[in-house]
Amino acid sequence: MTPDTLFQAASKAGASDVHIAVGSPPLFRIDAELIPQGKKNVTLAEAQAFVRKVIGEKMYKEFIQLKEMDTAYALNNGVRLRVNCHYERGYPGLVARLIPSGIPSLDSIGVTEELRALCTLHEGLILFTGPTGAGKSTSLAAMVQSINMERSANIVTLEDPIEFIFPKGKSLIRQRQFGQDFLSFGEALRHVLRQDPDIIMLGEMRDLETIAAALTLAETGHLIFATLHTPNAAQTVDRIIDVFPPHQQQQIRTQLSLSLKAIIAQRLLPREGGGLVAQREVLINTVAVANTIRDNRAQELTSALQSGVQDGMCTFERDAKRLLKEGLISKDTCKWAEKGV
Repeated sequence: MTPDTLFQAASKAGASDVHIAVGSPPLFRIDAELIPQGKKNVTLAEAQAFVRKVIGEKMYKEFIQLKEMDTAYALNNGVRLRVNCHYERGYPGLVARLIPSGIPSLDSIGVTEELRALCTLHEGLILFTGPTGAGKSTSLAAMVQSINMERSANIVTLEDPIEFIFPKGKSLIRQRQFGQDFLSFGEALRHVLRQDPDIIMLGEMRDLETIAAALTLAETGHLIFATLHTPNAAQTVDRIIDVFPPHQQQQIRTQLSLSLKAIIAQRLLPREGGGLVAQREVLINTVAVANTIRDNRAQELTSALQSGVQDGMCTFERDAKRLLKEGLISKDTCKWAEKGV
């Protein structure tokens, strides 16, 4: 069992993820289900050898010390994977996410006209949120690629690790990888202004320093795309505010109310006929929404979503009904999907 052999098989099977864990067969996630690959369980020696081949001898020594490591892996045919190596019960394990070889179009991922309009903006903060595996990175890449093909801009990405490789277009795109091209998201954001950026794409807003820097950059004439692991728009606002100490929170509410352009919460549903389809909740930062954020009334954002259809907003419930009407999901899927997260 070599990484290339297993990852090639996963790619051919249409898997989204590969799991290696001691005491279990290799597992492929296909259409949200974990499928065992054979009956033979992975041994400790096999797991150690597999992880070592994926990350290399030098990084493996670091992995033994750090116990956690994120990296990327590429096959000869161009298939790329985002890899997390970790320990569980003292045993090494690995999860690899297969990254599509091409960046999907906005049409292919079901992006609405309201979201397309966000690609024409020149400043502000646009957030994609949702659980791991919800397709946030794919949607984000599709929007950045749309900009790349439509207008001339200097785009800087800060990723951990680099996932999609953007092809040459009208824009200049500099893709920087954490641990290789920069050592801290906060530091990279502080220095990025000297790189003359128009657009900055953040793999994830993961801590106070990164969130503060992103808000400041969005206020100073830059368009910022970023992701957060939050299930919906209201919790995204709360998460951003709660990261900061109490004495700063009112200032951050004001900054967010001024700089935020949209929050797109996303999750994946089983598609009729096989595969997955994105269900989205979209919050557009209208004057009313900005006032709600600034006045610490995040609990009212759900009402704003429900009444903001004319402004391009959409609830999980409304989007589930759209997907059902278009024949993309079943009635049973629609019933529980209407509830959102």
